[in-house]
Amino acid sequence: MSSVTYQSRDGIAEITINRPEKYNVIDHSVVDGLNQAWRRFSAEDDKVAILAANGDRAFSAGANLKDIPHDFWRAVPSVGVPVDKPIIAATHGLVVGGALVLVQFADLAIAADDTVFSYPEAKVGYSGGLIASLAARIPHKIAMELLLVGGSIDAHRAYEVGLVNRVVPAGDQLAVAREFATQIAANAPLVVKLMKDFVGATLPKGPSEAAAITRATVEAVNTADDYREGIAAFLGKRAPVFSGR
Repeated sequence: MSSVTYQSRDGIAEITINRPEKYNVIDHSVVDGLNQAWRRFSAEDDKVAILAANGDRAFSAGANLKDIPHDFWRAVPSVGVPVDKPIIAATHGLVVGGALVLVQFADLAIAADDTVFSYPEAKVGYSGGLIASLAARIPHKIAMELLLVGGSIDAHRAYEVGLVNRVVPAGDQLAVAREFATQIAANAPLVVKLMKDFVGATLPKGPSEAAAITRATVEAVNTADDYREGIAAFLGKRAPVFSGR
């Protein structure tokens, strides 16, 4: 069973974390699956993506603390993978740690009324730092309460502080996300891309976010076809034929 599924219909991609029996905990397979899904979304014709999760109890309970995926940044859209198309998060139940990071990097969010957002890393002694960018998206002191106290906020409080766009009855979040996605998919793609790019350039980037983007950019160059061609040409003592890919 795939840890992350990808379905496409009518220009809308639905990317789903699929480990409900484990509270959709973020392990190495989920990181790899999300990384591949964002790459596919960027490369294909889908105009907007919905990020959701299977099961009734949790959107995601956060990182697997028994085997922490320290490369979690690879799973984050516009950080580990460049994404210039809109993403809508559809949440329910527990949204913990790295799962909150995924929501903060979405462009819109629809929350079931049973959603609880929390970031307990200060209590467990672990953090990748990407959460710092939350302070660019909700009021500073609300962000600091979440990060320093390690508490939680419910869906209605998340709506009040601007973390989510709608709070809906549990079970309706995906349908409402699809309504938003359909409206976005019908709009002018160049304008939608322009707005996403300009807003991305306007929002401040935390140090971990900037570092992860830099690392992802360098890795993209050093794993490209041109990298392999350059090394092969050097070892074969011939002129390389670069393709720009």
